[in-house]
Amino acid sequence: MRSQELADSFYDIAFVLSVERTSDGGYGDIRIEAANGKAAELIGAAPVPGTLYDGYMPRDLNFEDRCFRAAVNKEPVHSYIRTSKEDKWLNVFVIPVDYEDGDICRCVYTARLCTVDKIDFSSAFSSETSEDVLKTCIKLHGTDDFKRTMAEVIKDIRLICRAEVCTTMLVDHSTGTCSVLATSIRENSTIKRVTQFVNFYDIANSWLKTIGDSDCLIIKSEKDMEYISVVNNPWYLTLVEAGVDSVVMFPLRYNNEVLGFIWATNFDTNETDRIKETLELTTFFLSSQIASYNMLRRLEHISYTDMLTGVMNRNAMNNRVNDIVSGKEKLECPFGVVFADLNGLKEMNDDHGHTAGDILLKKAAILLQEVFEGFDVYRAGGDEFMVILTGCSEEELERRVGLVRERENDPDGASLAAGRYFSAEGCDIRSAMHFADEDMYRQKERYYTENPDKRRSYAHY
Repeated sequence: MRSQELADSFYDIAFVLSVERTSDGGYGDIRIEAANGKAAELIGAAPVPGTLYDGYMPRDLNFEDRCFRAAVNKEPVHSYIRTSKEDKWLNVFVIPVDYEDGDICRCVYTARLCTVDKIDFSSAFSSETSEDVLKTCIKLHGTDDFKRTMAEVIKDIRLICRAEVCTTMLVDHSTGTCSVLATSIRENSTIKRVTQFVNFYDIANSWLKTIGDSDCLIIKSEKDMEYISVVNNPWYLTLVEAGVDSVVMFPLRYNNEVLGFIWATNFDTNETDRIKETLELTTFFLSSQIASYNMLRRLEHISYTDMLTGVMNRNAMNNRVNDIVSGKEKLECPFGVVFADLNGLKEMNDDHGHTAGDILLKKAAILLQEVFEGFDVYRAGGDEFMVILTGCSEEELERRVGLVRERENDPDGASLAAGRYFSAEGCDIRSAMHFADEDMYRQKERYYTENPDKRRSYAHY
């Protein structure tokens, strides 16, 4: 067969590839027999005929699977592959070639770059897949509770994949943290999830190198696991420890940014193609929805955060109280409310300037966040802060408030007059705030009675 003439006959990027058929029904070496000019330009060199393909491009299990299905199984393969370039996809056709030498089978791999508006999803995905993905899009588009709906979607995907676990995880590379957005786990599953490993951000970060420029990663056989053991052994060891036999994983990319990952673990490998189709198309839509969700979270963070101290601001406090009063948030009894007023702020501003006063406010916020760890701290305005404690006993409330009062006379720290109110049952939030505020003013008066030399700043309020 004249492989070079065959490759040159294609207008688009084209490789003629040979795939070794193995006795166990799998495949061995995949080699480039010929490449046309556009293909040579893509890989940066005219390949030497008969060279292993991974001598010119990164090894890619999905690429290998497409070539195997076309060359050995004689299945024409059509798919769209999302590239790392913004809005750029590869429209890929892998075509069987009816020419074999013993166990050496052949296919043509041809591709064209296109933008998302040129994609005809109906030609690449089955009607069953399209219907599944359409249901997902409708659910997400009409929701007013994104996280709850994502939990439903992930459960749907797990059932479609017949997987043991399905998870969507967000990654924040600026802070080196990960957070699970939604997960669905089969009943009685014993699999150890990635978040149970202490270094799971490092594990997630390593996936990017393993996936490389591919659109996804599929592990469905012992051969694939052997490959992972070589290219990413730390992850391989966690897979073995976790009891993972198979994984299909897609990075969630939007505007050249990796937002996170979606994966199904221990899925039905007999349905690999359909599962890949479903996740491939779902991921495309999920990425934009998650990007919008992240943007809203950032906007909410900005609108609810006091930019000076980093604690929740008055707007957040008022919204929380309104939600409790309206019944949108059920405040379980017992609960406690703390009001804390910063002593000496005016004196600090008058004597040392507002920059020094800002530093004192920051110290006060840090102190309150340390003492009331696990609860939201609000800057109610000026030099005043508030904390709502739920599920807290009266003894625990007194202990924490006592820690604040112990630091009243720390010359290098922030001095706070802290008032509190504890409700075992039956007190509404506004009354509790009123009683805590009154107690705070009693504590402030006590502080200045015990420290008359500092009364000057208090007298000017």
